[in-house]
Amino acid sequence: MGNWAVGEVLGFDFETTGVDRFNDVPVSYALVRVVAGDLVSTSSGLVDPGREIPAEAMEVHGISTERARAEGIPLREAIELVSEAVISAGERGVPLVGMKLDFDLTILDAQSRGLCGAGLVERGWGGPVLDAVVLDRHLDRFRKGRRTLGALCEHYGIDIGHAHDACADAVASARVLCALAARFKELDEAEPHVLHQAQIGWHREWAESYDEWRSGNGVAPMDRRDFLWPVAPEVLPVP
Repeated sequence: MGNWAVGEVLGFDFETTGVDRFNDVPVSYALVRVVAGDLVSTSSGLVDPGREIPAEAMEVHGISTERARAEGIPLREAIELVSEAVISAGERGVPLVGMKLDFDLTILDAQSRGLCGAGLVERGWGGPVLDAVVLDRHLDRFRKGRRTLGALCEHYGIDIGHAHDACADAVASARVLCALAARFKELDEAEPHVLHQAQIGWHREWAESYDEWRSGNGVAPMDRRDFLWPVAPEVLPVP
C-alpha cells in the first residue's frame, strides 16, 4: 500500500437528528485514529442537540432525546471539539476519511459557522478528505448493487460491528479505504491532496449522471448543492 494507507488517517462520523445537512445536528460523534487499518485511539461521545430527536432518527441510531440530554455534551462544545480535530488533521496533512463525508462535513461547517462564528474553510481548513463512497463509485463504477457502508463492508470483507454507531462506522469506513487502496494501484500511489481535488470532479460527474437518470425516470431533480463535495454552502453563489 501507498504511504497514506500505511500511515495515519482520521476517521470521522456523526449520527444526527435527521438528513437535512443545513438544519439537522449531531447526537453523537466519533473521531478515530487509524494507522495501516489498525485502530490506535478513539474520541467519541453523545451530544445534547438542544432539541427533540425524531422517532425515525432514533430508530436508526438508537439514541433517545432523554439519553442525549442526560449523557451528551452541549452542541456547541461538540462542534468546537470536532472542528478543532478536523482542522488539526488538515494542518498535519493527515487524511480525514469516512463514508459520504459531504453530509457530515456540511453539517460540521454549517454548525461551526452558526455556533462558533466561522465555517471550516474560513478557519483555514482545506482537507485532504478521502471518501469511501466517492472513491468506490469512481474506481469500480460498473459494479452492480448498493454502495451503503454496510454493502461496501460486505464487498471488501470488513466487519462493521454495530452499524449506525458513530465509532463503529468511522472505523469501518477507514478500513474500507485501506481495502480500496490495496485493490486499486492508482489509489494506493496517489497523494491525498491530489485525490481530494480529483474527488470534487468525480463526485460532480456522478451527481450529473444520477440527476440525468432521475430526470429520465420522472423523479424530481437533485438539489444543486448536492453536486458539491466535500462541503456544500447553504446558499449557492450567483453564477
